Amino acid sequence: MKQFIRLTIAISVMACIMPSCKKDLLNVDNPNTITEEQFWKTEADAEKGINAAYAMFYKPGGWARWIYFRLDLTSDEGCSKSPWIELADWTRFQYVNYNFWEGNAITWRDTYKAVFRCNQVLANVPDIPFTDNSKKDLILAQAKFLRGLHYYYAAIMWENIPLVLEPSKPDDLPQQYPLAEVWTQVEKDFTEALAVLPVQWDDGNVGRPTKGAANAFLARTFMQQHKWQQAKTALDYFFTGAGSGKYDLMPNFQDNFVHTSENNKESVFEIQFSDVNKGGDGDDPNQNMGSHRAQFFAPRGIGWSDGQARYWLVNEFKKEKTASNSLDPRLRYSLFYPALQADFGDKVYGRNWEWNNDEAWFRKYQRDYFRTNEDYFSQDNFRMVRFSDVLLMYAETLNELDQTITAAKYVDSVRARVNMTPLAMAHPDALLSKDAFRERLKTERVLELCGESVRWADLKRWGDLETQTKVNLVAQRDPDFNNFVVGKHIRLPIPQTEVLNNPNLDQNDKY
Repeated sequence: MKQFIRLTIAISVMACIMPSCKKDLLNVDNPNTITEEQFWKTEADAEKGINAAYAMFYKPGGWARWIYFRLDLTSDEGCSKSPWIELADWTRFQYVNYNFWEGNAITWRDTYKAVFRCNQVLANVPDIPFTDNSKKDLILAQAKFLRGLHYYYAAIMWENIPLVLEPSKPDDLPQQYPLAEVWTQVEKDFTEALAVLPVQWDDGNVGRPTKGAANAFLARTFMQQHKWQQAKTALDYFFTGAGSGKYDLMPNFQDNFVHTSENNKESVFEIQFSDVNKGGDGDDPNQNMGSHRAQFFAPRGIGWSDGQARYWLVNEFKKEKTASNSLDPRLRYSLFYPALQADFGDKVYGRNWEWNNDEAWFRKYQRDYFRTNEDYFSQDNFRMVRFSDVLLMYAETLNELDQTITAAKYVDSVRARVNMTPLAMAHPDALLSKDAFRERLKTERVLELCGESVRWADLKRWGDLETQTKVNLVAQRDPDFNNFVVGKHIRLPIPQTEVLNNPNLDQNDKY
């Protein structure tokens, strides 16, 4: 998939051309620039259009860089001690300038830029003649999946947002919708994509969304709304449906975070990063296709170290030993921390470090396994959904449907990979009630998935940010939550320039 995106990124430079009522010497058509009217004619145009939508994964407002600050560092798993004070403030709920580019505005821009590209495909491709209409249907299904994905994360971050479902025009003033209606649209996009997407693609198209990816995101969407029966139906695909037996856990936990074992049997959906192009962030054929996460989350002296992990994670890993009385091996590949070399023998990036005793960094997606520095061009694919997450989502869903004992075996599957004993032996109290199981599941998810951009959605879904009493408990792990205002910081502010320029848009509550 990395190949076909690279070949067609150039199409992303296409923009709406405003017609002029009168030509003059300063208004001359560029014969080398293609217009909308000239494009959207052939199957090749349709393919370039959908590839331009995929290319949005490489933009800094989204999955190339800044979204990790919103999803990982704003949660209780991470923090920022960056000397760039305004950047660090945006991970600790100190929102002063709502238009802060790196903290808010660029992610909003790139979200709607991605939606625009999806909408172009959905509006124009139906009128293009195809020799095989099933290919057309697949292109449209991919556009719906990608639009649903971007709106899913917009709902997680801002909640009450405009729903733009047609190609935008410069003078548009889109209507704002409440969160419930945003979720309805996300459900619609994923459901319609699911009906068409294949169970798997051929080798030349690995990385495009499958029925498994659509079901996983549909389940996430339902779970955020506590629609547990609908979530179970989506997740049944992996256990009793066509996806049964197609996914499994990798024997080696580390294989999920290195470029040498991408798109493996545990991967449900991942972003296809590459270090082939080492250009900038613009819309040109040489645009960067790598991830910047490693550069910004690396320890001091290796990268910028603008993002760190909270040390309570290290302590959580050490609370329980494996069946053979060893440290949980996931700790080794999840976090950097002062005692890592003493605990596991790992000399990080080939160096000896002098870290403060309470410091930690996310090790997932760092490249210390084969190099001694980081840069903006990490080729390591980001696994948006792993099968271990599916197992834990299924366990959570079954528990909420009063099937706690059945739910336990799916957690046990995740624990067994790293030689942890079953819940019934290690944590029997967790099986006594739905509430007790939910509390244990919170720990199981953080041990398996910390640093994988799911924790912020988890905290919201569990209601852990809805009352001051619950926020106080979170603040015991992460003091940044002492700044958290209930009813306000559950969502980001909308960039103020958007509110001022659009009378149909209201700023989020309490901002």
